[in-house]
Amino acid sequence: MEHDLSPSALAELRRPRPYPAVSVLTPTHRRDPLSTEDAVRLRTMVAEAKKRLESDPAVPRDRRADVAAQLDRALAEVDLAHAEDGLAIFAAPGEHQVWSLARSVPERVVLSDTFLTRNLVSAQTAERPFWVLSVAADRASLWSGGPDRVVEERAGGFPLIREEPNFDPERQMRAGDQPSNYRDEDTRRFLKEAATALTSLVRAHPRPLYVTGEPAALSLLCEFGGVCKDAVQVPHGGLAHGTPEMVWQAVRPVLEEQDRKRAEEVARELESARSRKEFAAGVDELWQSAREGRIRLLAVEENYRITVRDDGEHLIVAEDDDLDAREDIVDEIVEQCLETGADVRFVPDGALGDAQGMAAVLRY
Repeated sequence: MEHDLSPSALAELRRPRPYPAVSVLTPTHRRDPLSTEDAVRLRTMVAEAKKRLESDPAVPRDRRADVAAQLDRALAEVDLAHAEDGLAIFAAPGEHQVWSLARSVPERVVLSDTFLTRNLVSAQTAERPFWVLSVAADRASLWSGGPDRVVEERAGGFPLIREEPNFDPERQMRAGDQPSNYRDEDTRRFLKEAATALTSLVRAHPRPLYVTGEPAALSLLCEFGGVCKDAVQVPHGGLAHGTPEMVWQAVRPVLEEQDRKRAEEVARELESARSRKEFAAGVDELWQSAREGRIRLLAVEENYRITVRDDGEHLIVAEDDDLDAREDIVDEIVEQCLETGADVRFVPDGALGDAQGMAAVLRY
């Protein structure tokens, strides 16, 4: 299952396909007791997609069989033991993909000439993924972070391990000469290799970056430039050989402090926008402004969801089972804002007060 929605991956997903490009979305659960329920729901949704293929007169028989087979292959690749909050299956003639999402999605089956990507974009934006590079004199480990955890990432050549016959970092630590080790030319070369590899990876998969290690190692990384120069430094040694939980506990206070500052900054910007008459709130007004490209900053409470229906002129709050209900309108607004270059920020629930879950600063 795919998880990291890089710019190149998103561009590829948005590429037009021969009809039908099938998108199957379903909510999932992170806990094992509900995995049976998830499996039944997923099979039901795939069966619904096949039924839609069978009943669509615009789909030739050979193409119908091809896409149905792609759906079966995608279903076989789903690993619900590692499920997050949502799942997206994409199938088209000759291809299929399975994406895991850290944000719930409505049950949907869509046949079109492009895949339905807005839920992926919204999930990626809400998750606010980040990288953590942990360095020591003999190892550089890369971690992929999300809202409540980090996991080790084995990509871009990481982990990098320095293997030299006479290199013994434990002996150096016992002897008290570990700091001087970072002045060693071989160590400098090793850390520069790590900085170079990380710069290439982050440019291909942009995310905020945190680096952990001894102060002397962090100083070297900053000296080498690249993405490490602008990274947030967390002076904590031992994490290059550590566990995901150790890394998470080290970076968590830094993340929480940054979240607090960002929420305060958003509140100030919204208040200032009110005084300038550049403030917007309410799902109908925000949807209209998003489509017109008028939104400069969109603030969304992390768990805000609302179901609406379109009466032809306005969006009206609706029940989930109403005819033509749109359960993912928040995700649609988020993606539309991103498409027009707006800054989208997710804030803690309740942070927006009477704005009721979502508000914006307008460009004009």
